Amino acid sequence: MVSSLQLLSSGSKKFDDAKLYRIVVGTLQYLCITRPDISFAVSKISQFMQCPLLAHWKVVKRLLRYLQGTKEHGILIHPSTDYRLYGFADADWAADLEDRRSVTGYCVFLGPNLITWCCRKQTTISRSSTEAEFRSLAAYEGELVWLTNLLAE
Repeated sequence: MVSSLQLLSSGSKKFDDAKLYRIVVGTLQYLCITRPDISFAVSKISQFMQCPLLAHWKVVKRLLRYLQGTKEHGILIHPSTDYRLYGFADADWAADLEDRRSVTGYCVFLGPNLITWCCRKQTTISRSSTEAEFRSLAAYEGELVWLTNLLAE
């Protein structure tokens, strides 16, 4: 998905087959389990399940074309003796133009292997980019603590 594209709930014609839109997007949500590279795009198009527009359907079709061309991509688990946890976290302050909520994203690696990731809207509206980053880091840290305890057991 083009990262600069702003999807809104108005601005283009209504998509005629809302049921088809929901079926395709629902299927893409399951595909995110093994394809974290599409998580951001799927979370964006999932926000318009109630009343999809033609602009939203164009994004879905673009995502399907991307998947067609990258069938060999997915999560690969490599054998490793490195059991250290690594991670990255980020936030996009006031990313959604309609509700001004920020987006949190993080991923955690066990050695070279990706084991968990997240991309979702924050539950509250942040007043600054620093606050949005702090909330993202707090969510990431909570995941890291849980994984550390799980591995210790």
